[in-house]
Amino acid sequence: MNLPNTHREPTPLRIVPVAGNADLKQFIRIPDSILESDPAWIPLLSLERRMHLSARMNPYFQHARWQAWIAWRGQRAVGRISAQVDALHLEQHRDATGFFGMLDAEDREETFSALLGTAEQWLRDQGMQRVRGPFNLSINAETGLLVEGFDTPPMVMMGHAWPYYGEHLERCGYRKAKDMLAYIVAPDFPAPAVMQRLARQVANRTTVRQVNSKRFGDEMSLLCDIFNDAWSENWGFVPFTDAEFRDMGHALRFLSMPDLIQIAEVDGEAAAFIVAVPNINEAIRGLGGRLLPTGWLKLLWRLKVRHPKTARVPLMGVRRMFQHTRLGPGLAFLVTEAVRAQLHKRGVKDVELSWILEDNDGMRNIIESIGGRVYKRYRVYQRQLS
Repeated sequence: MNLPNTHREPTPLRIVPVAGNADLKQFIRIPDSILESDPAWIPLLSLERRMHLSARMNPYFQHARWQAWIAWRGQRAVGRISAQVDALHLEQHRDATGFFGMLDAEDREETFSALLGTAEQWLRDQGMQRVRGPFNLSINAETGLLVEGFDTPPMVMMGHAWPYYGEHLERCGYRKAKDMLAYIVAPDFPAPAVMQRLARQVANRTTVRQVNSKRFGDEMSLLCDIFNDAWSENWGFVPFTDAEFRDMGHALRFLSMPDLIQIAEVDGEAAAFIVAVPNINEAIRGLGGRLLPTGWLKLLWRLKVRHPKTARVPLMGVRRMFQHTRLGPGLAFLVTEAVRAQLHKRGVKDVELSWILEDNDGMRNIIESIGGRVYKRYRVYQRQLS
């Protein structure tokens, strides 16, 4: 007698390039299906993600090229990845390094291996000799893979992941290149005595002011210049273009009031700045990534009336000429104190300062002196392309 064959072959995996709007829409929504059972996950706004990945709307694509793929099992999307080559990075570092990003996948080594292998081959075809990531899409955007701090939701422009993501990357031959830290601090911290003393010592040469909203475009160019100078010797640095910083300025203008962007001047010349933004992820929770039909009303009410109780400092910089002088930590403290006071006045309870390079001892010491503690760790991985 012939018995029925109850053994079912696993559905084969296909890696398909993203081509066209329908594929891009699917690509954007994949993290929601992968992370939907994680209580810390917050679906991102589809409109913002489409703008971020639009060659027409994101100035990043003026100096970079990319390709994206979706992993399919039958009719089910089970993963995604992108690969990028950034001409500005190559010009800055001359290291034949390309990047992967936008990595989300089911908990199967086969899926991670196939996605990474596809991205690696594309980068080889572009002449790259090393791959590094994840970057979504640039080191100046969402950087690194979450490896510690899975129990709390991500702040605005910060990533989230399951713990197995890193495990599969390492099984696929990836190793740590650098860790980035996210600190959390309450904005009602008492100013440390050493910082107060530094502030008094530099008071005769320094002033702190908020950004001039009537000259916002010029102010964004000024902040771009300070940032590129301040960060130019940091690991992996790629300069912001003026177009990128102005594009960021449009988002800052919506999210931040002028008093959340503070500039320190030394002898009348801009020398340091800090930017704080309300945590929009807190405001979009429960919207399912959609603004229509009523999501935009809820978002505006939560941002402008209720006000988020969390915020993030994504940008801060002190010009290099001051970094190894007594003025350096004094300037950092002055802008931090100015924005802290505004956040505290708004009722913000927790502020994330991120990302901070793990070996940036000077900045880490300043943050820890005001009560900051590391609560998330993001890892950048890399491997050679043989």
